[in-house]
Amino acid sequence: MSNFNRRQFLGAAGAGVLAVGFSLTGTAQAANGLAPTKSVAPDALDSWLTIDKNNRITLYVGKVDLGTGTKTALSQIAADELDVGFGRIDMVMGDTGTTPDQWITGAAITISQGGSELRIAAANARQALLQRAAKTWGVPVAELVVNDGVIAHEASRKTATYGSLIGAGFEIKVDPKIAVKKHTDYKLVGQSVPRVDIPAKVTGEHLYVHDLRLPGMLHARVIRPTQIGASLQGFDDSQARKIKGFVQTVRQGNFLAVVAKTEWAAIKASDALKAQWSSGSDLPAKATIFEAWRKMPVAKEEATQKVGDVSQALGSAARSVKATYNFAVQTHASIGPSCAVADFKDGQLVCWSASQATHSMQHELSVITGLPKNAIRLVYLDGSGCYGRNGHEDATADAALIAMKLGKPVRVQWTRQDETALAPKSPPRSMDLEASLDAQGKITGWKGDFFIALNHIAAFKPLDFPLLAASDTGIPRPGNWVGFLFQNAGAPYVVPNILVTTKHVAQTFLRSSHLRSPGRIENSFANESFMDELAAAAGTDAADFRLAHLNDARASAVIQAALKASNWTKRPSASQVTAGNIARGRGISYVRYNNAITYVATVAEVEVNRSTGQIQVTKVFVAHDCGQIINPDGVQNQVEGGVMQTISRTLMEEVQWHGSTIDSVDWASYPILRFPETPTVQTVLINQPGLPAWGAGEQTPTTIPAAIANAVFDATGVRLRTIPFTPESVLTALKGAGAKTA
Repeated sequence: MSNFNRRQFLGAAGAGVLAVGFSLTGTAQAANGLAPTKSVAPDALDSWLTIDKNNRITLYVGKVDLGTGTKTALSQIAADELDVGFGRIDMVMGDTGTTPDQWITGAAITISQGGSELRIAAANARQALLQRAAKTWGVPVAELVVNDGVIAHEASRKTATYGSLIGAGFEIKVDPKIAVKKHTDYKLVGQSVPRVDIPAKVTGEHLYVHDLRLPGMLHARVIRPTQIGASLQGFDDSQARKIKGFVQTVRQGNFLAVVAKTEWAAIKASDALKAQWSSGSDLPAKATIFEAWRKMPVAKEEATQKVGDVSQALGSAARSVKATYNFAVQTHASIGPSCAVADFKDGQLVCWSASQATHSMQHELSVITGLPKNAIRLVYLDGSGCYGRNGHEDATADAALIAMKLGKPVRVQWTRQDETALAPKSPPRSMDLEASLDAQGKITGWKGDFFIALNHIAAFKPLDFPLLAASDTGIPRPGNWVGFLFQNAGAPYVVPNILVTTKHVAQTFLRSSHLRSPGRIENSFANESFMDELAAAAGTDAADFRLAHLNDARASAVIQAALKASNWTKRPSASQVTAGNIARGRGISYVRYNNAITYVATVAEVEVNRSTGQIQVTKVFVAHDCGQIINPDGVQNQVEGGVMQTISRTLMEEVQWHGSTIDSVDWASYPILRFPETPTVQTVLINQPGLPAWGAGEQTPTTIPAAIANAVFDATGVRLRTIPFTPESVLTALKGAGAKTA
């Protein structure tokens, strides 16, 4: 890559580009910025790391760092296992031509799965190099020591660097059962090593996919209908052709794009082109979406959790409680629109993409282009953020399709409207809960019915996602690639009689994808709001009520830590509702993610303006136990970011539509949290050295909606059961005479 930095880029007169030269074959790739392909087989040690003569180590990781700090954390893991200093580590992420396929970056498994695989590879490398030194010197491996990548034999005073021993590579298989270091031997794991990506992002030197420029690159804008399901009837590009820099119009089926020499020319040409579209297919009415969702065809029903006899428990209850909860359709709302660059030459397609599923995209693009997977290379470059699957993959497919038509490098830049309106959405959610209490206020029965979207994602397999470029060109890709939405539907507490059923809606009405904490956030909102309702019915402090129904020491510890941090005072919720325009309250929520890994407890403090219906979250306290912490500062950043984003989702975010048209197209029609609305966040990290390291990105968000809902109830005595809690819905609840729901 050129050393042309962003300051120079911004200051360059007229051109304003970052130019990168490359070739698609052999050593010319390395000479011009695109590294030559190498072994990527997961069982080959050379797929995971290389060592140069200067003792620098390059790690090759199939995961990507989406701004979460995992590049730093993974480097810490490998450096510790290799016995080298952190500064010796470089890392390539998400390049399908050089990194092993570790599946998508998501599901909170980058550290637990990706880090474990990397640790094993590093341990294999260290052992292999020790064996080479021992063989060369004719001494036992046990007599050798390593310090910062230098192997030494103290008795003979012989030393050798890793780089001097590596030769042509390792040329061995990875032993998955190799012994790895004990946690007591870690030097870097557990330390807040500064993020490796931050300095260049601060100075403006960091390369984003939006910045990439290739020699002879063209710019394209894809033109799509505002109505979902509309077909292209025809177009008139006569005015577009008059735009200076116009190159050509590309059409394939319903796929329509203009190509120009500059981005501005592409923008003007797309505005000038007149397309005729058929009418789209109406979506379910927005006002009754949850009723419509429940009536959609169900592909299957599953008993996610079944214990004892729920019918008998509910039938003999001293007291019963029922509630229904809803979660709106939301979009990823990445701050910047998606972008991608593609080039097709000599039968080889290369795409520079911000996708967090680059290896899956090889398969997905193969379906669209007809090319074999081994003729497609995805090179990851940072984009504008992602929380599952936003528009990155669509922009990538757009660029690939156009580049193959033209045989030249093409950059596709989505607009704000594209990103907000066209990017995949999370499906709606509706959940019914019912429980029974005995005379002492203990839960005796718990019944749940969760209306979720049928999921077609299979763990560690490529996705067959309905990319817009696929459907536009007549390649149907049905299905809902939404994640494992049944997770955390099960009751997280000890109850003698439980029946939780998930009803899997066959097909969503909007193109849907996995949005941060998919399923877990909606299910935990229902479960933890309902647990609060049961505590109120029992006349018990909400935290004590939870603790009384847990038998997991780590769960209890994380709740106690959140209570201590927030100076929680024991009392029944809504027992101190006061008059006045501003009502204040606190609420608690707990999750064990997937009911199997990371523990989180959150206390939220809120202010509710009775006149406007506005909710202000003022303070949030999060206790977090993700096992062995790799980088405490990184975990804290993930917790804080999760809090902020999910407050936004809880209070504001909801996709709007009418007929077949999405009305949420910008920040005015899809508002998100602004800086003045952010709360103070205090985190308590509970480290568990020696225990498995679990995820930290998706877990905290699952606790936020219920913590806020429970705090609003404590402040006002009114329950909010439908996300988002907009001022309008809050006012409806407050003004309803005796109303307890909204």
